[in-house]
Amino acid sequence: MSRSPPNAIQLRSVGSQGTMASLPQPSAVQNPSSHSWASVCGSPPWGLSCLLALQHILVLASLLCASHLLLLQCLPAGGLSSSPAQLLASSLFSCGVSTALQTWMGSRLPLIQAPSLEFLIPGLVLTSQKLPLTTRTPGNCEHRARAQASLVLRLCGGPGCHGLELWNTSLREVSGAVVVSGLLQVMLGLFGGPGHLFPHCGPLVLAPSLVVAGLSAHREVALFCSAHWGLASLLILLMVVCSQHLGARLFPPHPWRRASTSSTHTHIPVFRLLSVLIPVACVWIISALLGLSITPWELSAEAPWFWLPHPAEWDWPLLTPRALAAGISMALAASTSSLGCYALCGQLLHLPSPPPHACSRGLSLEGLGSVLAGLLGSPMGTASSFPNVGTVSLLQAGSRRVAHLVGLLCVVLGLSPRLVQLFTTIPLPVLGGVLGVTQAVVLSTGFSSFHLADIDSGRNVFIVGFSIFMALLLPRWFREAPVLLSTGWSPLDVLLRSLLTEPIFLAGLLGFLLENTIPGTQLERGLGQGLPSSFTAQEVRMPQKSREKPAQEYELPFSIQNLCPCIPHPLRCLCPLPEDSGNEEGVPSEPGETADLLPGFGEQCPGSSREELRSQ
Repeated sequence: MSRSPPNAIQLRSVGSQGTMASLPQPSAVQNPSSHSWASVCGSPPWGLSCLLALQHILVLASLLCASHLLLLQCLPAGGLSSSPAQLLASSLFSCGVSTALQTWMGSRLPLIQAPSLEFLIPGLVLTSQKLPLTTRTPGNCEHRARAQASLVLRLCGGPGCHGLELWNTSLREVSGAVVVSGLLQVMLGLFGGPGHLFPHCGPLVLAPSLVVAGLSAHREVALFCSAHWGLASLLILLMVVCSQHLGARLFPPHPWRRASTSSTHTHIPVFRLLSVLIPVACVWIISALLGLSITPWELSAEAPWFWLPHPAEWDWPLLTPRALAAGISMALAASTSSLGCYALCGQLLHLPSPPPHACSRGLSLEGLGSVLAGLLGSPMGTASSFPNVGTVSLLQAGSRRVAHLVGLLCVVLGLSPRLVQLFTTIPLPVLGGVLGVTQAVVLSTGFSSFHLADIDSGRNVFIVGFSIFMALLLPRWFREAPVLLSTGWSPLDVLLRSLLTEPIFLAGLLGFLLENTIPGTQLERGLGQGLPSSFTAQEVRMPQKSREKPAQEYELPFSIQNLCPCIPHPLRCLCPLPEDSGNEEGVPSEPGETADLLPGFGEQCPGSSREELRSQ
């Protein structure tokens, strides 16, 4: 465990009151270069929470703009029938609602919901089926975008626009696929599908999935960075310097007291906590001063200041057999990605692996978010965002309060397309740089998870190498040779091309099959002392009482727990088991605020401090 600098403060779970209490701190400097930072037990202050939420909004905006741009560029020619800001606003609104539901009664982890790239590939496959045969591959869309001198999406209004009807039909069909994927995820969650599968997903299943998730976006990141490599390199350099080289610099340089009645001095690692906001602001300002307008959107003065997203704004989603096939692929890929996000976020926050009931609730509420997005006309669903989880690791701070603020801001911004237009002015190199750094963090955390299993075992070495390599090879192979997946029936072609070109789905599927069919001991597989859950090797080292307290983070709010006995028996998988709920005295307890630092930084709050807070 890393040692903390003096007056190091840690944000930990202290119950639902959100009260703050100071801890006694050591007086000697143990490790000045340590990356732990000062805070107190409880939720982060409101000012700091707002800054952290703003950075998550910037990462979410990068993913939002990137995914929509890549998809809309590949729609049939004819221009946009509506403002891009309205499409982004509807998607942002659904992301905000989904984030609020996820943190309130879903998995209860501080996960930001965003248009995942797992929805992009099936959408590209679905739209490419309407194009000529020579361009019917997802990869050709990106090659075409690269060859264009200007990546500008132009509005098309009026009766003379050719291809407008085809464009609207394609967009409605993709929205229909998003609705189908959401409904399938809701069914999987309600009937406990993730709860049955997740206990069989050890480190050798989840870690390759995380590695592939980090690597799978490298082509998109390179595409956006290539718009101006100078700005992209500057942004990446600033993010690395702020988060790593200056991450241990505590401010103010001279200790100051939090309050007149407190003897605890507070230091804040400003550079690390703002390692997204500071670089993005600097590069954005430099781009404006140099007159470099590297934006892919054509701004519309007609975007309203206030706009209430509602179903059938442009038209109802179009449900066709091809949309059904693409929706199945979206649901399977997004579910695989989300389960990896749950495990990764729990590991980063030093919590036990998510229990089955938390995974089932989280997946079903993510499905509701995708259904809402599709009904609002968005071509992208919502899922737990890997780049935002990477931001939690980069900032080394993540709390449920921050996630609630992100959800609220997304809903407010979704009501004003004119404000969302600000996101369309983000230069392409900024989009690529932010996604590149956050995806790299996800990649590194995937590699760090291999130590939980016996990586020297020949069995494990084969599973890891085969899963990662084939998950990256097969999509490239099928993109270059689409004839191999031509069956003559369009819906089946869409399903096969969508699933077999999803790297994270292939990594999870191959790892799951090999891990559960090749013989191996529990210890060799990284499942600990017979505990059938992911990342349990580190849980085994924790005392029983230490495991029980953080496990309460996944429980439902106390007001909703009372409704569990009324839930029909087939849906009881959404509620914690009777032996899992409550504290050591057997009294149900209210889940607290999510832990706010990465594992290994500081110690937990003393039990006496917790009891004092509950008595206040």
